[in-house]
Amino acid sequence: MFGARLQAAMDEHGPLCVGIDPHDHLLEAWGLPCTVEGLREFSLRTVTELAGNVAAVKPQSAFFEQYGSAGVAVLEETLAVCRVHDLISVLDVKRGDIGSTMGAYARAYLDPASALAADSITASPYLGFGALEPAFELAQTHDRGVFVLALTSNPEGAEVQHARRGEAVEGFGDTVAGSIVGQVAQRNLAASPQGLGRFGLVVGATIGSAARELGFDPSACGGPILAPGVGAQGAGISELIGVFGADAITANQVLATTSRAVLGAGPDGLQAAAKALNLSLKQVG
Repeated sequence: MFGARLQAAMDEHGPLCVGIDPHDHLLEAWGLPCTVEGLREFSLRTVTELAGNVAAVKPQSAFFEQYGSAGVAVLEETLAVCRVHDLISVLDVKRGDIGSTMGAYARAYLDPASALAADSITASPYLGFGALEPAFELAQTHDRGVFVLALTSNPEGAEVQHARRGEAVEGFGDTVAGSIVGQVAQRNLAASPQGLGRFGLVVGATIGSAARELGFDPSACGGPILAPGVGAQGAGISELIGVFGADAITANQVLATTSRAVLGAGPDGLQAAAKALNLSLKQVG
């Protein structure tokens, strides 16, 4: 099952997930052109260097899509190389729609018949949590994972995520974000009452006390938590413990996500940077 697979990878390789975010300045720092060829070299080198050293990688779809169909072809190849190396992929697409459109997105990213299929995806529930049902169904059918956006670190997110609904979800309060966490917890409990579920959350590692102040614990979701913001954005082990608690960290429920802190080390420094950051993230207490 996806949750168990991810937890086993974290147990073996550490809690780090590296985002594959091919910004122009990173391509240039690597001595690569800002072209499809540079994109391909950057992405495939990152996967091959990090396989066996991190639990997962997170390709950001937008950086590939900006190159058009040729960029999407590189994304397909990147995901294929992840599969060859048995490296768990979290495809950061943040898709969220309704009806047949959401169904098409789900088939694109979660059906193994698709060239864009990943081990897991990020999804936005802000057209309604129930609108993500096609993704949940396909993830269940094909043993994939879905990370649902709950509490993001961007300041603009608070106006929706912190809003009060006027109706509480038991144990998770009455905010929009709390409702998302509660509904993910209910789904995991129904689908996989034992162990780490396949349905997770995206919760920023730099949100500080926001979850506590809103009246819920993200780690109660019963699934993995993708926590962007580690490294260059300022979060380390103390910030992760502050947001999620030491128990969630030591249980390898939290997949700590970084990009620049590893990618900025250049193609020859990827492994060393990942190992150093992984080691620092294991220092709980």
